[in-house]
Amino acid sequence: MDALVRELQRAVGSRYVLSRPQELLVYEYDGAVERALPSVVAVPGSAEQAAQVVGIARRHGVPVVPRGAGTGLSGGAIPVYGGVLMPMTRLNRVLEIDVAERTAIVEPGVVNIDISKAAEPYGLRYAPDPSSQKACTIGGNVAENAGGPHCLAYGVTTNHVMGMEIVLADGSPAWVGGRSHELPGYDLRGVLIGSEGTLAVTTKVAVRLQPVPEAVTTMLAIFQDEDDASAAVSAIVGAGIVPAAIEMMDRLTIQAVEPAIHAGYPPDAGAVLLVEVEGLRESVAEESEEVQQVCYRHGATEVRVADDPTLRERLWAGRKTALGALGRLAPNYYLLDGVVPRTRILEALRRIREISGEYALPIANVFHAGDGNLHPCILFDERIGDQLRRSKEAGAAVLRTCVDLGGALSGEHGVGLEKQEYMDLCFSDADLDAMARLNPAFGAGDTFNPGKVFPTGASCVELLQHPAIARLGADAFV
Repeated sequence: MDALVRELQRAVGSRYVLSRPQELLVYEYDGAVERALPSVVAVPGSAEQAAQVVGIARRHGVPVVPRGAGTGLSGGAIPVYGGVLMPMTRLNRVLEIDVAERTAIVEPGVVNIDISKAAEPYGLRYAPDPSSQKACTIGGNVAENAGGPHCLAYGVTTNHVMGMEIVLADGSPAWVGGRSHELPGYDLRGVLIGSEGTLAVTTKVAVRLQPVPEAVTTMLAIFQDEDDASAAVSAIVGAGIVPAAIEMMDRLTIQAVEPAIHAGYPPDAGAVLLVEVEGLRESVAEESEEVQQVCYRHGATEVRVADDPTLRERLWAGRKTALGALGRLAPNYYLLDGVVPRTRILEALRRIREISGEYALPIANVFHAGDGNLHPCILFDERIGDQLRRSKEAGAAVLRTCVDLGGALSGEHGVGLEKQEYMDLCFSDADLDAMARLNPAFGAGDTFNPGKVFPTGASCVELLQHPAIARLGADAFV
């Protein structure tokens, strides 16, 4: 280990290599519930240094786990087999904005929202906007094929990334894709986006920018129950309207968010929809009127309309900080990412309510209703008895429900550690074998982020439960 640390220090500088236990502790988790310590942390400052780190780790026979901002929600950046954890946050420059071509070249550690800030003076923006967009990085977005509220109309990360510079397992650099979506040959760019850092390390990203819309209207539709809100979602899309976003929050989420953020959500509402339409001024006015009528026809008690940027930002602040606000209700949460057909949201929410009762754990729902991407948030306290185990079992029941309703295991968070044992719900052995063959094709071996995506035969609970924390009891704060 000492020789590995010394070589990493020579490659990236001593101050950017962390190996003391107290330094490693802050890298044992991301936004998921699993934890595991890396052997050492090395933070490269350039693509060349990243390649050196990969080469050094390979010579020492230890894996490399690339990491963005640590906001991932499936355990994708957890170094479950130790090795070198490699945060890419020092590579944080917007290298180029081509206004004429509406493209940008950025480094992987650039925070998502900073791409839009850099493009804004030119009337452009980067569309995918995960709820963590003020913290998450584009490299992490590429690894997990991240989405966000506005992906209903615009698509997820793979629809907006045209190419990447990568480092392969032997330390050599390469480009996949380019500055255009339409390139001949196999789409290796598409293969790598969403591969969760298991095939290569991304060191530059070419993204597509789009014009800032002429007009935007955000509506807060208030309902007495989730059933009416769910019906309104299907009716809006069924009417031929494709809003930029349709988000739903249930009563439990509202009760957490409103006292913390003061977004203007009625605390006694059963559910609210946040619907945004944007585009040319005339079409926005017409569509917002149609959305309001549809919501009223499906039981909305009130629809508030915000055209002013300040009011719109206030409404969105509640949605985008909802997960943090849930900390008012419980010290831990387990956020899921299942997908169901939009027309079956109502069935899914009813089953989730049943699961909440069966496992005696509250479940808040805040999610992308427009594309059926559910985010049930199981609230628990890991210091108390078997709550972590029950939360994981309840999560498994939710994911099975999504698949049974014709959906998928993940919409935007990736598989990581969280869902790997459930992959056989969606994929046959032949499917998984075909996916696994990508690893040798890229020459990755066990170099990058091992133990992710594919089933290992042991559940995350078995691997990563924290009995020491449970023993401390509910009065302890860790």
